[in-house]
Amino acid sequence: MGERRRPGAADRLCKACVELLGIDAVAISLVFDGSNVGTLGASTPKARKYDEEQFTYGEGPCLDAVARRGPVIVTDLADPGEKRWPAYGPAMLSHQIRGVYAVPIVVAGEYVGALDLFQAQPATFTDHQAMGAVAAAELAQLPLLDLLDEDLDEAAATPGSFAWTELNALTRAEVSQATGMLMAQLNIEATAALVRLRAHAYATGRSTTDVACDIVARRLRLDPH
Repeated sequence: MGERRRPGAADRLCKACVELLGIDAVAISLVFDGSNVGTLGASTPKARKYDEEQFTYGEGPCLDAVARRGPVIVTDLADPGEKRWPAYGPAMLSHQIRGVYAVPIVVAGEYVGALDLFQAQPATFTDHQAMGAVAAAELAQLPLLDLLDEDLDEAAATPGSFAWTELNALTRAEVSQATGMLMAQLNIEATAALVRLRAHAYATGRSTTDVACDIVARRLRLDPH
């Protein structure tokens, strides 16, 4: 990879958003096939945790922003009428986050992720913040492009091509390993194994990656029943 920007530049971009836009936390999500598969960058470890919760629960602003191909904003997750994320919403409230805003990131014509902004207090995002978030989402293309092979024409023409190899590789590898181990241990399909992994993370109040690491290191073995 040499001196490519990789996640370091993405972290710096997230930190700059916090400082310039007056946001409490910022993360850059990677989204493939409707799933949050990795965190490219985050302003703090807490921001990375906020993003990973979207993977654990299979819902959240980054997924909606990519699916809708447009910004997603929630002023107050504590609003009784706000029910779009029945699992992710309460999880974020437990982290003292009430306002969220997500802007999709597009690379070579593909919606591959989102810039996620988090606020501790109910947030009516200003025009300045919204414009800054859109600009930052465009800048986020740079570290993403650095993860692609050099043949960007192929990437644009064939989204499933090998030009996306490095980008696809930046996923939660421990989760993939743990899923494979659970398939073998419990004699279940991959989808069921991932559900078991996420369910255990939810039940124990831990991140999916932390649970996966324990399974891979054989510190944890899930009950087959």
